[in-house]
Amino acid sequence: MANGNPLHQGGGTLTIAEVSERTGLSADTLRYYEKAGLIERVGRSAGNQRRYAAADLEWLAFLMRLRETGMSIADMQHFAQLRGAGGATVADRLAMLREHRSSLEDRIRCLRRNAKALDDKINHYELLLTREQGTEAG
Repeated sequence: MANGNPLHQGGGTLTIAEVSERTGLSADTLRYYEKAGLIERVGRSAGNQRRYAAADLEWLAFLMRLRETGMSIADMQHFAQLRGAGGATVADRLAMLREHRSSLEDRIRCLRRNAKALDDKINHYELLLTREQGTEAG
């Protein structure tokens, strides 16, 4: 694995089809991410075909993680803009990630409460079935 990224194995660059296969993102989504400014313009081959480098895949993996944890596309775009602006924006990026992490923790707590309520209801129905089966057996 190059650079410790499971999405990028071996050296060299990858085509959009290869990146799509490795990430699960469609080629259309990858093109959209580039057009929307989420990823910087991807390198091109002599035939003008997109060629993704290891650094592109590392950034895509991070974007996918942000998306999977519920960050909006607009916030992802803002984060990407800050990243593109360089080191002077590190504090702003850190603040964004801390805020997103806090929001994620709130959602996790809510999901755990909901899972507990579902578990309680499942246990209730299992108990009802057990009682019902017990009266049929007697």
